[in-house]
Amino acid sequence: MALRRDGWHVTGFDTDPQRTTDAIAVGAIDRIGEPGPYDLGVVATPVDQLAGAAQQLLEAGTKLVTDVGSVKTPVATEITDPRFVAGHPMAGNEQKGLTGSSAELFDGAVWVLTPTVHTDDNTLTEVRKIVTEFGAQAIVLTPEKHDRLVALVSHVPMLTATTLVRVARRWSSEHRAVLRLAAGGFRDMTRIASANSAIWPGICSANSTAIIEALEQLIDELKELRGIVAGNDTDELLARLEEARKTRLNLPTTAPETSKLVELRVIIPDEKGQLAKIAMLAADLDINIYDIHIVHSVEGPHGLITILIQSDSAPQMRDSLIELGYRPLIVNLG
Repeated sequence: MALRRDGWHVTGFDTDPQRTTDAIAVGAIDRIGEPGPYDLGVVATPVDQLAGAAQQLLEAGTKLVTDVGSVKTPVATEITDPRFVAGHPMAGNEQKGLTGSSAELFDGAVWVLTPTVHTDDNTLTEVRKIVTEFGAQAIVLTPEKHDRLVALVSHVPMLTATTLVRVARRWSSEHRAVLRLAAGGFRDMTRIASANSAIWPGICSANSTAIIEALEQLIDELKELRGIVAGNDTDELLARLEEARKTRLNLPTTAPETSKLVELRVIIPDEKGQLAKIAMLAADLDINIYDIHIVHSVEGPHGLITILIQSDSAPQMRDSLIELGYRPLIVNLG
């Protein structure tokens, strides 16, 4: 829907014929087709089928291929074609399939791209441009880092919400009113438990190591919290609640005003992977890139990368690039 809104002609195909018929009806695609030599291919399948579907598009001659799965290491490792970059839009709702679709779904959302040493810089640039035109904020991570972080902020919250609902259901067998009282905070916290359950066994299997690590840390924290409550340690409890409140309030929201942005221009060797290297550095420094361009020189073995970042982040990014051997230049936009 976002592609069609932006002027693309979209062909869709699915193993379920009814799904493609419904996609036509709701305006998600223009027509039903088969893998072919398209300008862009987007794979949205269960995670264990991503690589096969992506390879099918590449073999059919598609120029750029990405995916939207929530586990990245398996597909990013298996696909070595320079026309492919794995991706994950951190957006969605509890609706299943087409019923939850909207052209505005990605407005303000983070869209992670996870290039590897095989990914061509032009592939990364073009796919990043497309997703930012959806209104998303693109960030670049390694596949391994993505999977570890998403285990904590996406996969474990789903499992936690599921567990809370199970406990409430168990209590309801003795206290019929408990589910009627489950409003406000309980509903907000467990909303994601109503999402499409069919995709989660595959996600948990593909990302089990990172999920187990995050679950173990959560269990340790809950055990500590149990001790604090049992010991009536009100000072420590208040300190933890206040720390969590401040952290939650400081979660990033929208992009800053243009007046608070600067360009950082970086001369690079005209080699594969330079764009990904700089974008991953920004992610490591927790610096958001609001726009990025790469120009390959026709006169020598160099290119120019221009990134748009917040002005107060520019000195740190510049200094870190200098440490890596680059010679960046900060340019004010005023």
